[in-house]
Amino acid sequence: MFRRVLLPVPLAALALALSACGSSNDNTPAAAATPPAATVSVQDAAVTATPIKHLVVIFGENRSFDHYFATYPAAVNPAGEPQFLAASNTPTSVNGLTPALLTSNPNKTAAGNGANASNPFRLDRTQANTEGQNHAYTAEQQAYDNGQMDLFPEFTGNNTVSSTGVFGTPGLVMGYYDGNTVTALWNYAQNFAMNSNTYTDTFGPSTPGAIHVVSGQTNGVIPNGGVAVAGSMISDGQGGFTITGDPDPTGDVCSGATSGKMSALNKNIGDLLNAKGLTWGGFMGGFDLTATNPNGTTGCSRTTFSSVLASSPKDYSPHHNWFQYFPSTANPAHTRPTSVATVGFNDPLDSTATPVHHEYDVNDFFAAVKSGNYPSVSYLKAPAVQDGHPGNSDPLDEQAFYTKVINFLQQQPDWKSTAVILTYDDSDGWYDHRYAAPTTASFDASDMLNGAATCGTSGTTPQGLSPAGLAINGRCGPGTRVPFVVVSPYAKVNFVDDTRLTQSSVVRFIEDNWLGGQRLGGGSNDASAGSIMGLFDFTNGGSTPTLYLDQNLGTKLSAAPQI
Repeated sequence: MFRRVLLPVPLAALALALSACGSSNDNTPAAAATPPAATVSVQDAAVTATPIKHLVVIFGENRSFDHYFATYPAAVNPAGEPQFLAASNTPTSVNGLTPALLTSNPNKTAAGNGANASNPFRLDRTQANTEGQNHAYTAEQQAYDNGQMDLFPEFTGNNTVSSTGVFGTPGLVMGYYDGNTVTALWNYAQNFAMNSNTYTDTFGPSTPGAIHVVSGQTNGVIPNGGVAVAGSMISDGQGGFTITGDPDPTGDVCSGATSGKMSALNKNIGDLLNAKGLTWGGFMGGFDLTATNPNGTTGCSRTTFSSVLASSPKDYSPHHNWFQYFPSTANPAHTRPTSVATVGFNDPLDSTATPVHHEYDVNDFFAAVKSGNYPSVSYLKAPAVQDGHPGNSDPLDEQAFYTKVINFLQQQPDWKSTAVILTYDDSDGWYDHRYAAPTTASFDASDMLNGAATCGTSGTTPQGLSPAGLAINGRCGPGTRVPFVVVSPYAKVNFVDDTRLTQSSVVRFIEDNWLGGQRLGGGSNDASAGSIMGLFDFTNGGSTPTLYLDQNLGTKLSAAPQI
């Protein structure tokens, strides 16, 4: 472990980098009279509004709130499965599915659903492998049906994996898991803090969510070649484009050869952190193209086998990579950091044209933190097999990643000043019963939330803005409700908050904690996003107990596991 010294950020980066490049005699014992090195890292020395010095955002894929928390905190607890027994003081006010919604749901009676009409139903742990649902920008709005929330089987339902009963029809979209499958998430919610009123900033799939959680803005799209890609972006009505689909990032060496690609001209939170000399990184599963997996795969084609899926999805998904869309923070060639000591810093030994890139493999996060170099802000994306996305992942593989990260962080010296956010890019189209009336309107032909070509109310609901401050189309939101859990020594215990949040609330917390409330501007939702501060108790001295969970079962461990 290198010694943690208090230096100005640029000097610290250089000193740490050079220390990692020492000779073979670097392990010669120091003289006995040498005083101990300072123990305050540059991250811990950074001025923050709260005791939080390290934020880790684990950004999962494609799950609605009801899909994971519909009956929280009551689980069926079949014999032979992980058990979840809620504490007597566990809040029941999570705005989940009431008895009426479980047995007399409007999706069971709405004529448009036809033979696929269904009440919500429990998916068992043995049914963890499902197909993804239709989570397109327009389809999700149609399922929400002007707030009636009654046309999910018709517009977002999909199934090609299973064969019998409702599980084998588009009615699958009404399925939900409980604490016998998403056991780790339920345990984190019970022992730390959860918000039950969090939404995507707009409707649609993964890429808009990935862009929002780092920038709060999906306008300012620059199509590769200047031509809009149908299904991925729409004209904003002001001569520009808004992203509504899943194009790959322009320039990424792993982006598809024929798929539509784009970059973005607006700012992201990484730009603000760079300007203040703060350390941060986007850590993606499969990003290191020099690594070789145990199965021999390497480069852009690294894969990992799942026994739950009986398949080996590719680790890296370009269209999930938040910072790769922005020229100011992109690392298109997947250039490796010059040493673990420079992770999170503007790498002083990187000779590429843009030496300030902060994009790494998720394995680099573990290596950097273990070495004592723990970035102030870290966005984590699991390898695809563990990111939660139906079709290439599942709840069981997903919780193995969550528990691996949190078990590891709780054993680090800096856990005392850490907060971990668990949230999602989109709902995948899975049923959720809660509706948020639009706060950013849009009137494109692709908008169908409140009527044909309508999201919001003309004249009373303001449209979303472009980076130039113009009212534009394509930003219908808030979108779908997703889980949001905070794990931290400062998290309130067994607490459910109902403040309206969106993905942009993550950006706001970073700005409020490290940047004195500075905002991105340029049409970002950060200024209007709800605050997550209500999930914390900063008067408790960081006394919320640690919680170690089994990576396979999600159940409580009696002691810290080996890491």
